[in-house]
Parts: sequence; structure tokens; C-alpha cells
Amino acid sequence: MGIKGDTCHTYTHHLLSAAARDLIPLTHLTSMELHRFLLGLCAFLQAYGSVSTESTCKLKAKFNLNSYKDVKKKVTVGGMFSVHQRIVSGTRNTSTLPVSSGCEGFNFRTFRWTQTMLFAIQEINARKDLLPNTDLGYVIYDSCFTISKAVEGTLTYLTGQDVAVPNYRCGSGAPLAALVGAGGSDLSIATARILGLYHFPQVSYFSSCSALQSKFQFPTFLRTIPNDQHQSKAMAKLVLHFGWTWVGTIAADDDYGKYGIKEFKEQVEEAGVCISFSETLPTVASPEDIARVVDTVVDSTAKIIVVFASDVNLNPLIAELVRNNVTNRTWIASEAWVTSALINQPGISSVLGGTLGFGVRRAEIPGLQDYLLRLDPYDNTLTEEFWETAFNCTLDYAKAMRQARLSSANGSLSRGARAVPEGLCNGKEGLLQLHNTYTDVSQLRITYNVYKAVYAVANALHNLEHCVVGQGPFNKNSCADISAFEPWQLMYYLKNVNFTVPHTAEEIYFDQGEVAGYYDIINWQFNDDGELSYVHVGNYTGKDPSTAKMEIWNSSIVWNNGQFEPPRSVCSENCAPGTRKGIRQGEPVCCFDCIPCADGEISNITNARECIQCGEDYWSNEVRDLCIPKIIEFLAFGEPLGITLIVISAFGALITIGVMVVFLLNLGTPLVKANDPLLSFSLLFSLVVTFLCSIVYLGEPAPWSCMTSQVALALGFALCLASLMGTVGSGSGLIGIIRPNRMTDWTFIQIHFSMTVLCAAACTVWLIILPPHPVKNTAAQNVKIILECDVGSIVFICCIFGYDMLLALVAFIFAFMARKLEDHFSEAKCVTFGMLVFFIVWISFIPAYLSTRGKFMVAVQIFAILASSFGLLACIFLPKCYVLLVKPESNTEELMKPRPKPREGSTGTSASLASSGTSLNATTASTVID
Repeated sequence: MGIKGDTCHTYTHHLLSAAARDLIPLTHLTSMELHRFLLGLCAFLQAYGSVSTESTCKLKAKFNLNSYKDVKKKVTVGGMFSVHQRIVSGTRNTSTLPVSSGCEGFNFRTFRWTQTMLFAIQEINARKDLLPNTDLGYVIYDSCFTISKAVEGTLTYLTGQDVAVPNYRCGSGAPLAALVGAGGSDLSIATARILGLYHFPQVSYFSSCSALQSKFQFPTFLRTIPNDQHQSKAMAKLVLHFGWTWVGTIAADDDYGKYGIKEFKEQVEEAGVCISFSETLPTVASPEDIARVVDTVVDSTAKIIVVFASDVNLNPLIAELVRNNVTNRTWIASEAWVTSALINQPGISSVLGGTLGFGVRRAEIPGLQDYLLRLDPYDNTLTEEFWETAFNCTLDYAKAMRQARLSSANGSLSRGARAVPEGLCNGKEGLLQLHNTYTDVSQLRITYNVYKAVYAVANALHNLEHCVVGQGPFNKNSCADISAFEPWQLMYYLKNVNFTVPHTAEEIYFDQGEVAGYYDIINWQFNDDGELSYVHVGNYTGKDPSTAKMEIWNSSIVWNNGQFEPPRSVCSENCAPGTRKGIRQGEPVCCFDCIPCADGEISNITNARECIQCGEDYWSNEVRDLCIPKIIEFLAFGEPLGITLIVISAFGALITIGVMVVFLLNLGTPLVKANDPLLSFSLLFSLVVTFLCSIVYLGEPAPWSCMTSQVALALGFALCLASLMGTVGSGSGLIGIIRPNRMTDWTFIQIHFSMTVLCAAACTVWLIILPPHPVKNTAAQNVKIILECDVGSIVFICCIFGYDMLLALVAFIFAFMARKLEDHFSEAKCVTFGMLVFFIVWISFIPAYLSTRGKFMVAVQIFAILASSFGLLACIFLPKCYVLLVKPESNTEELMKPRPKPREGSTGTSASLASSGTSLNATTASTVID
């Protein structure tokens, strides 16, 4: 097979390499002469077929690419745009030579981007200050929004001919400068991997995926659109700004969607936001997949939905949402669809009204609209398809005739119809009347990125062309030749380019292939006629996502259904102060129950995780959001109960003193003499002490009051009970029974006082070692601090009051034994009743005391003291006072003598006891009178 022209340069290159290695003796020629010689030789051999070789390369497939081309210029700039939305589906025929699929679904928006690149190149070629000696050509391919088409276009572009030959540049046309493209992130990732192998520059206008920032994987990739790290951060800031903690996410099933939504989730979840659902939009949508996503949106309680997807991927979902009338949701849009006319279809106002999104920088490009309107429909196959799609007609006369015949009833056409068949375009239709995305230049955002990308390449070429010899950046300070430079040489200038964009004065430079992050926050607002306006409501700016700033004008936002208040999107409402969050098992942390703080605990912030324990002297208020001082409680003198007790105690003491006065006035009477005046006055004095010591229990406890009250009560009862024992023994004739050795009354009185002294000694030891003292009782009642007296030592108080109870028991036994010793006036019976009252009161006191709390415990104790004191006073002294005051005639010596009464059935022992007791009483009475 002869040498083909397509391989002539390759063959020449191999010959030059062999000559350089002295394999061919052509050293007498210069390099240029050698190169020309070999080219001529190659052309000669090709023409005559004298040189043949066995072909080792076979064509495996042919690419079917739509394109714009103008390579008859000094430098060629490549471009790649998704003019169509998808490739044509169909069965693959394996019986013929494979040919790549065609494309369908014409996209007016991306076609405008394509025309913008052509406009920018035309504008640059017309300028005298930028590349004045160099005109730019172009090769632009349609990627059809498909990775396979993007790869086909990249290989074809690198090869330089329609048949792609990897690793070879075929033909002798203008050098390739850079590729502007390839549209979506998935497409750019695929092309960047190939271009990176050859160190070929690529400047993207639409690929924002953060994966492309890796210079290890994509060393020659640059872009004029901000990295999605900025957008993810901006979306997270937006969600946090409005306090949304329950959001859903939808992402395209590509690198753009996956990386973008992943970084968004990381940002918001770190701040405590929960993801209600996370759905994926398939690249090739099926009705089942779309229905599943719609059901998820409807079932979720999240009112905020963040969408990271292109308009092409999102469009089927929006159509299904409109069909199902899914309203009352606020959508957060990524830059890929926020201003897309593909989404802006009739009937979406109820679904997408109030949408917030992020759009890249917007600009006005003078002259662009005029250029778009001057489109020649016959210039290119893509232009023809655009014209036919826009005006719903055909530029092909034969096709129009066939369609006219098919639509005719009898299949025949009139002469007029044959001349101009229905559906035939005349090529003069007015583009201005279309009002579609192609002619709409009000939102030039991605279009502006395309414009900047072309100018970045042009400025890099300008810097390369105007390199000063000897001051260049390459080996030995050399410069590159604008007519024959290598891609890696242009890459140097692209990385370091710094220029001002025409008409906008925006400064462009690349930092590791990235530009600064800038977004307009856009609000979708519909008027009454359903017309959509993209309202600018804020900005996001920053070179680095961690230091970026966002500004939002809340008052300018119109939300879904025309509301002016931001919607709420929470799984659970905020827990108010006074409650804490209780996490629900198996649910996200944003779904919780609000549990009231326990008594004594508070939470003073919203959504508190734990309640705070109040201090020992504090308690929670009713709302449980503040610790307040506990109520200090003690039985005060001034309160009604305290006054009542003071009055009763004073009354009892006065009555007792009155009795003492009566006894003093009747000291010489037989009744007083018969009852041992010393013991009687001792008993009355002890009762006065017990009455008055109850007053000491009142008021705020102090060290002196705690010691005084306990000791006075113990000594008072000890003296009282010892006196009763003496009274019973001496006054009722019991001495004759219990003292066989003729013990005197004075000796018995000494014993009685010894008992009191013993109690006093024990109290003294108690006060020295472990005295009673005031304490704050915070355990009895939660909301109160009870000021009370601590006894100091349980052992001491049990011993001392146990001693009093022992005296009471002995006194009761003495009185009970002496109750049958018949006197006209029986002292023993009075003491017996008095002791019964004493025991009843104190036995009742125990459960009553244990069942009360706070100051009422003191009141119960005082009541017991007063009741037992009044009982003893009444039972012992009331009969005597009655005789002394009411029946003085009965207060005679005769009546005080015993009067024995015969008892039927009495045993000898009982008679002897009665007789002995009567005799003793008579002797005692006689002795006292004498």
C-alpha cells in the first residue's frame, strides 16, 4: 500500500529521527533542507506508489460529529458544546462498520454558547491591540451532553482529521491552541484525562465539579467558572442563615451532582442540619425512577430541597412535579439550572415559585445580540437544524414536498403548493420574534464564562506571540513560535495570564487553574400573568471557601405561594428553655422530643441537650428556665401560727404561776401541807419551764436557741417527772410500802432532786461534746430550705429523753400502784390520769411528727409539749385548786384524813395493805398538823 498523505508527516518525522541517530547518511544537509527533502521524497513516493508497506493500523469506527470549522487561520482554537441533549437511541448493527450515533434534542441555550465563542473569536480577530498579527480559527464539536461524544470530539480534534488516530497529529494545518469546553463536569473529566496526556490546555466555562481541581489528575485543566466548593459552601450558608435544619437533597447521577451534594452535606451536617432524604436523578431518566423521586418528595416533611443537577437531567422531574401539583416546597438551585429556560416551562409557578439559587457572574456583552440575530440558516448543518427547530419548518425543499403530500388528503398538490410547499422555511424568518432562550440575552452568565474563556486563550496567545527573544520562559530564555508552538508552551502562558475582560472590567487570573468564587443569589418571582423574573437578592464572594462572605436581602425575597416570611423546615420544633432534647431512637438527630427538665434543673437556651442542676440553695422556677433562691422556712414569731403558740404558751405559764400563787396563799392549809409544798412548787416550776421553753422553738434557729430549747425541755420534764414521783410517794402513802427501812420524806426528796441533777449532768456533757446547732435542711422539701435545729448527737438525745420517759414510766407505775390507797382526796389517781394524758400525747406525737414537714414539725413538737404540760397541770392541780378556791370548807384536817372502806371479797393481803396505808396516812397527817 502506498504512503498516504495523512501519514506523510509521520513518516517524515521517523526519517528525521533516523537521520539524527546517523542511521541515514544525510548529515551534509541542514535540518531545514533535510526536512524539505524528506517531504518531497514522501510526496513523490506517494504519487507513484513506489514505496509500499504492509499496513498495521485498521480503522475500527467512524465518528459522526456535528461541528463548526475554520482552520485556515494562523492558530486554531478548539471548542466543545452540548448543542444536543442526548444521543439517538437504537439498536447497534454489528454487521457493518460501526458509526457513532447521531444526536437529538436541540438545546437553544447551549447553541447560544456556541455562537458566543464564534462571536468572541470574530471580535478578537477584529481587534488591533490583541493578537494584531494573528487570526484565530476554530474547530467546535457537539458533545451531545454525552461522554462518548466528548471523547470522540477530543480525539478528532487532537488528530486534526475526521478519522481519529490516537497519539498522532495528522495534516499540516494551523497549530492547535487550547480546547474551550467541554460543558458538563463529566464531559470535562473525560476530555481532561485525554488532553492531560499530551499537556494540552483546556479552559472550561461550565465544569464546576470540585474533582477537577486535582492538578495531579488534570494538570492542564483551567476554568472560568468557580469551583463547586464555593457553591456547596454558599448553599450551606444559605440553609443555616434561614435556620432550616431538615432538608432534602436531589443530585444528578454524575460527578457534578455527586461531588456537589457530598460537600454540601458535609457542611450542613457539621452544623447540625439533618438530611431528610437524598435522591439521585439518573442520567437516562425512566418514568419509574422519576415517579420514585416524586413520591419521596411528597412523603417527606422537609420543605427545603437542594438540587445539584443540570437542567437537562432535572427537566423530567420538574415536569412530573407539575403534573402531580407538588407545591409548598422551596427549591435551592445550583448554577447549572437556576436561569435555564429549559426548566422555565408553563405551569411551574406553583411548584418552583420562591426558588432560591446561585448564578455565576452576569454581564452585558455589547454586540452579541446583533450577532445572534444575523445568523445565516444555510451556514452550517447545526445552524440549519436550529432554524428548522426554532421555526418548526424545514429548509429542505424535497423534505417539505414529502411532508406536504403526506398531509394532503388525496396525495396530490396544487401548482401553488408545489411551488412553495407548506412547512418550507424561506430562511428569512425573524429571529427577534422568537422570544426563546437563544435570543434572550438578559441573563448572560454561562455565556459570559464562554466569552471569558475565549479571551483567556487569546491573551495567552498574545503573550506567547509577543515574547521578547532572550527573555523567554523556556530553555535558555527562548520563546515559542506562534506558528509552531507546542501545547505545553501555551499552557505556561495560560496559567500565568492576567487580563481585564472587555466591556466588564473584570480582572481574570488563574490560581492553580481556578478563579475566585462569586455568585448572585437569585429568587424566582412570578407576576400575576405567570411570567418569571430572576430577582437578585444577595451575593456570595470569596477567593477561598473558608473565608467567603454572603449577603442576603431578606426583604426582597418572595417565597412559595407569595409569602414574605421564610418557610420553616424542621423535623421537630425547637425545644424552648425549660426543656431538653430527647433523641428518638433510629431517627436523625434533628428529630427529637422536647422533655421538660426535672425539678431542680433548668435549661436557659433553645434546644438544650442537657438540663443544668441548680445549686443547693436554689430551685427551678415553674417554667424551669431560671434557678431562683429557695424559700427559707421556719416557724416565725410574727406569723399567725407562731402568735397562737406564743399566746397558748404564755397562757399556760401564767396559769401555772397562778396556781403557784394560790398554793402560796394557802400554804398553811391541810390540803397544801398534805401534798408536800416543796414538791408541788417544784412540779409547778417545771411546768412553767416546759410552757416557756416551747416559745424558744419559734423564730429563726440560732445556736443558743437550739441548745436552750432542747436542754430546757429535757430538764423541765426531768424535774417534772421526778417531782411527780416524789408527790406520789410522799402524798399518797406509798412510801410505807416501798421503804421497809422507814425512809424519811426528805430522803425521798433528795432522790428526786438527784434524778434531776443526773439529767442536768448528761445535758452538760451533750452541750460540750456535740451540742445542737442550726442547719439548712434542703432534702425535706425541694423548693424550700427549712431552717431547723440539728440535735448534734442522736445518741445523747435518745439517752436524755429516754431517761425522761423512764422517769415517766416509773412515776406512772407508782401512781398506778397507789391509786387504791383510799384517801378522801386521792393524789395517786390524779397522777395516774395525768401520766395517761402524758403518754397519750407523746405516743400520738411520734406519727404526727413523722408525717409533717418544714415548720409544721416544730408546731407539732410545741403542741405536744403544751398538751402534755396542760394535761399534767389540769389532772394534778385542777382538783386541788377547786377545793382551795371553790370548796374551801372541804380544806380541813378532818377531811384530809383517810377513811377506810370495807371491800367485799378483799383478801387478807389487801386488807392488811389498806390498814397499813391508813395507819401511815393518819400518822403523817398528825405529824404535819402538830
